[in-house]
Amino acid sequence: MSQILEEFKASLETVEDSRSLQDLKVQYLGKKGKVTGLMKEMKNLSKEERPEYGQKVNELRESIDSMINEKSEALEAAALEERLANETLDVTLPGRKFNIGSQHPISRIIEDIEDFFLGLGYEIQEGYEVETDYYNFEALNLPKSHPARDMQDSFYISEEILLRTHTSPVQARVLEEREGKEAVKIICPGKVYRRDSDDATHSHQFTQIEGLVIDKNIHMSDLKGTLELFAKEIFGSEREIRLRPSFFPFTEPSVEVDISCFKCKGKGCNVCKNSGWIEILGAGMVHPNVLEMAGYDSREYSGFAFGMGPDRVAMLKYGIEDIRHLYTNDLRFINQFKQTEDGGERNESL
Repeated sequence: MSQILEEFKASLETVEDSRSLQDLKVQYLGKKGKVTGLMKEMKNLSKEERPEYGQKVNELRESIDSMINEKSEALEAAALEERLANETLDVTLPGRKFNIGSQHPISRIIEDIEDFFLGLGYEIQEGYEVETDYYNFEALNLPKSHPARDMQDSFYISEEILLRTHTSPVQARVLEEREGKEAVKIICPGKVYRRDSDDATHSHQFTQIEGLVIDKNIHMSDLKGTLELFAKEIFGSEREIRLRPSFFPFTEPSVEVDISCFKCKGKGCNVCKNSGWIEILGAGMVHPNVLEMAGYDSREYSGFAFGMGPDRVAMLKYGIEDIRHLYTNDLRFINQFKQTEDGGERNESL
């Protein structure tokens, strides 16, 4: 037994980690270990020899187990010391600066517009980006032979399925759901798609927000008052608007809406092309045909509709010269819209 103890002590000195120590424990105290094997020799001893022999084996077991526990504690202490040395934190070093993220300028503009119209009692309605030809065109007074479709050439999936060219299909579906019996006051934000050559002011994919109000006794003056409030809220209290005659198949009469230039205050500059005015959206009174197709009596109900591009609004408000900056994820551009440490916004000149 003394030989086994000496062998164990020699092996214990070479142990440098917990795994090796566990292997050594199994080698001597396991079910098939050397100490356990000594107990099997008791069957060859007489009854008188067995008690003394068994006591010596137990003493050997306890001695080995005690040395293993001491070694385990020593290894744990050494590991802790090493960890503390390697993970020392120098509290005198300067802290790391964490960048504060911010919304994308388009998301920010969309939320600003949504908040404004929610304050006027509008609902937010969203719809499908993949639409049917009927809701995208026909329900909006644009039959298959109508030449105005050429201005909204789209990506067709089949003859009757396409990527929507505006968010107007949402309006058509809401009118259909109301079955000509309820008033409507909604805005419809979302992505739209048109086959277009990408350049500084055009993109094949962009965002749009359209508004629709249907009720009894809705007049052009209601539309103008709403858009005046909108222009002052988004572009500044000094802004004025003007309405110019235009054409849209789903409104009659139709108008283009301009705001007074916020840079030159109407005097003329490079932003407004020296006109003093900047075009921001199209609008008009809902065409009677659109009302009738949705089940509304055009002699009793009337309404107005408008549509704008948050991309264009963001470009005007933040002085962005190229629409492609909004979609290319260039950090040099995005970093200009980061929040400051006090929670405010930083917008450097482009």
